[in-house]
Amino acid sequence: MTPRKIVLALSCALAAQLAPARDNAAAGAHAAHYAATSRYYGQLVAGSSPKLAELTLFTTLMPKGADLHHHYSGAIYVETYLDWTEALGYCIYRATDPALKIEKFKVGTGKPTPLTDAQKAQCISVEQVRNDNGFYRELLTRWSDKDYGNHVHDQPPPDKQFFDTFGYFGAVSDYNYNLALKHLKARALDENLGYMETMLKGGPALYNVADYSPLLDQLPANATVEQVEEALIRSYTYLRTDAATQQSIEQYLQTHREAAAGVDDESFRLRFLSYVSRNSAASTVFSSLYTAFEAAVRGPELIVGVNIVGPENGIVAMRDYALHMRMFQFLKKQPRFKDVKLALHAGELVLGMVPPEGLRSHIREAVTVAGAERIGHGIDIAHEAGALELMAQMKQRPVAVEVNLSSNEFILGVKGDAHPVLLYARQGVPFVLSTDDAGVSRNNLSGEYMLYASRYKASYAELKRVAYNGVRYSFLPPQLKQEETARLDRRFAEFEARMAQVARGTR
Repeated sequence: MTPRKIVLALSCALAAQLAPARDNAAAGAHAAHYAATSRYYGQLVAGSSPKLAELTLFTTLMPKGADLHHHYSGAIYVETYLDWTEALGYCIYRATDPALKIEKFKVGTGKPTPLTDAQKAQCISVEQVRNDNGFYRELLTRWSDKDYGNHVHDQPPPDKQFFDTFGYFGAVSDYNYNLALKHLKARALDENLGYMETMLKGGPALYNVADYSPLLDQLPANATVEQVEEALIRSYTYLRTDAATQQSIEQYLQTHREAAAGVDDESFRLRFLSYVSRNSAASTVFSSLYTAFEAAVRGPELIVGVNIVGPENGIVAMRDYALHMRMFQFLKKQPRFKDVKLALHAGELVLGMVPPEGLRSHIREAVTVAGAERIGHGIDIAHEAGALELMAQMKQRPVAVEVNLSSNEFILGVKGDAHPVLLYARQGVPFVLSTDDAGVSRNNLSGEYMLYASRYKASYAELKRVAYNGVRYSFLPPQLKQEETARLDRRFAEFEARMAQVARGTR
């Protein structure tokens, strides 16, 4: 053996001997940092008055695995929408006049028909909006939930206030999807969030098509199982062979591809959930649901699942809820769609919002009929028939709950001990924390973690587990979940080392 080979062999042997020592030292340092972080966090939430400023800093810096319940249009803040309104050259109505078909605070686009001179006279530029502090501040309260609870003003019911906001900024929400998603990415990175599943656009739908719509829309209220099944089969057959529907799916996919271009990198990953709105005619809902499923199959690299959205207490939503779940079940039975993941809004209801019987089955049907892998909100669980058995099933499968503390408090008035998050936790049902509509609620994911920590005094281990749940119950394929978990491991190691330093300086 040459001297060079001897030196190389000795070096390799020495490295092999030292490697376990280095690994042990690193593991010891990680354990020490974790323990120090846990003790420091415990100090922040201890007592009757948590240290909210320090806790806010802690949850802002802490890694968050994912935001899984995220509506794109509701995530953009009013201030950004105003920038887009200005860039598009649109104006905002300063008065309501039914004769002119204008409403105060709505955007005047001049589309599809140009504004009349009378309409223009009532439509002011964004610059004028910003120069009128009173009008500007009132606009903020119409386009979001800002100051709803701490100022005297005409107040619609909270759920109406929340959902009405989308009608104000909807005209500019599609200004530039790619720019907007990069904006949301930058905000996510600022709060150490590495993955997001957002709902950008609903599946394309058909409206009042003579050869299709009556198949479902004319089902009698007492339709038999066989009648419903026959209507779904015929509707499915029509949609599969309709050239316009197939073309709309390709356009839909292209919109998502363009929107996501250049967003993913080594620090952040974005995916989409397609969705359907639950407050339309049955045929419209099914057509949108079909295209959403089809898009998830054709574009799995971007669209990872399907959802159903909209006010759950709406007349149509309540009347057709069971039918909608049957639609999901029918499509999931098709071999083409058997692997499509479902995250369904269900149980976003409280006693008094609907009759008591309206609280008895929504989560159950979403889980047992539609086959949901995740439930959005899940607030009415304590009223569900067989709630304990249902939660046992959700634990076993498992079916995770997307907990949205801010919007649950605003829309439903549910917070503190009235919120079922601890009920789910005690029954072993997994859950994640998410934002829902951060721009409307004027919150962020760090704020949701701060609310959870301060209200429920969760241990650091529990808080960290919730962060990892975001990756665990995401709809990413296994290999990407592994990558996200490894990245989250690294981010937590850095965070805990940093918090250990902070803890040493804390008295």
